[in-house]
Amino acid sequence: MSRLNITELNASEANFNQQLTQLLAWDSSEDLAIQTTVTNIIQAVRVRGDAALIEYTQQFDARTINQASELELSKDCLQTAWEGLNSVQAEALKTAAQRISTYAEQQKLSSWDFTDADGTRLGQKITALDKVGLYVPGGKAAYPSSVLMNAIPAKVAGVGELIMVVPTPKGELNNLVLAAAYIAGVDRVFTIGGAQAVAALAYGTATIPAVDKIVGPGNIYVATAKKMVFGKVGIDMIAGPSEILIVCDGKTNPDWIAMDLFSQAEHDEHAQAILISDNAEYLTAVKASMDALLPTMERQEIIATALNNRGALILVADLSQAATVVNKIAPEHLELSVADPETLNAQIKHAGAIFMGRYTAEALGDYCAGPNHVLPTSSTARYSSPLGVYDFQKRSSIIQCSAIGASNLAKTASVLARGESLTAHARSAEYRIKHPDQ
Repeated sequence: MSRLNITELNASEANFNQQLTQLLAWDSSEDLAIQTTVTNIIQAVRVRGDAALIEYTQQFDARTINQASELELSKDCLQTAWEGLNSVQAEALKTAAQRISTYAEQQKLSSWDFTDADGTRLGQKITALDKVGLYVPGGKAAYPSSVLMNAIPAKVAGVGELIMVVPTPKGELNNLVLAAAYIAGVDRVFTIGGAQAVAALAYGTATIPAVDKIVGPGNIYVATAKKMVFGKVGIDMIAGPSEILIVCDGKTNPDWIAMDLFSQAEHDEHAQAILISDNAEYLTAVKASMDALLPTMERQEIIATALNNRGALILVADLSQAATVVNKIAPEHLELSVADPETLNAQIKHAGAIFMGRYTAEALGDYCAGPNHVLPTSSTARYSSPLGVYDFQKRSSIIQCSAIGASNLAKTASVLARGESLTAHARSAEYRIKHPDQ
């Protein structure tokens, strides 16, 4: 049976910051062999297109493919998957999709403009991306929730065509994933995965259309491929292991908090789950709950490994100190399981998603609360944000000068351009200067 030996820290100790930095450290350096493999796959797909895709799909997914057209699933297949769900599954997908859509509608950016005193109009035009690729893990790692979270904001943004890729090892299709694609409005689905799928989306083949941006989670090969094609296409983010940070005042049922920590630790052995409290006895109570509940967990080995390697129980002097620690960690998921979450939230600057109060389990956000579950990890919440509609929209600046406005701006532009020795710039502007006799 798995045993827990979770790290215990005290934020008031002199070496706490050093200990915390060591706890948070995540070695994201890639194996050279993985980089080489991914580079070769991308190059093969760029040069040989569909032929390379077929070869890699047969090699990695143990499938027999005779021609590239067999890689695409029909709309009828998606509809059949949806209609084949039992009523409970269908209702759950519909409820989650509706909540995600309602939240996403609030995020839509709108074009705007204004006219200044001399008649010059300035503004911003908002347009959606033309084509987006959505990577969805396949096989055992099947996540219909990720389909909804990535596809629905894209559709709300007005993306013209949404192309989904999902590997199907040994030809195995996951009906929940396909049903999610159907109700989310995915336009085309191809049964390919790995670095080869990312390469196909980035550069296009005779069968797979090239897209403008690639979103969605994947393994180390997928993540490495996304890094390599960035610049040719946009990407959402390079996500690290899942994280949860809980701040509790000692008054929430310890079993609840223990299970909330487990909920992220069960993702994989590198996940991070941390509890902060100003009550030492409560930390001990939660540790006892974790010890008691762990044997009941189906993924207890993964949970134990994650908690033993990267988990922690942190004692703070008060909730103000807790907020300071939170901002240093900048977690993906933050639960404020306290009596007055609003007051504590006012002190939080860095977090991907904030779950307020004792009843708001992070797991609700993973599936159906509404906000996106694609969040910044590895302290990147210091400068980045959750996936949203705005990630599928782009902005163009609008400038329209009146004759007087152009004349006034040209005088300023001329001075600055000549200061940079860019005389063509200066003369281009000067042509628009309105002289007294004009």
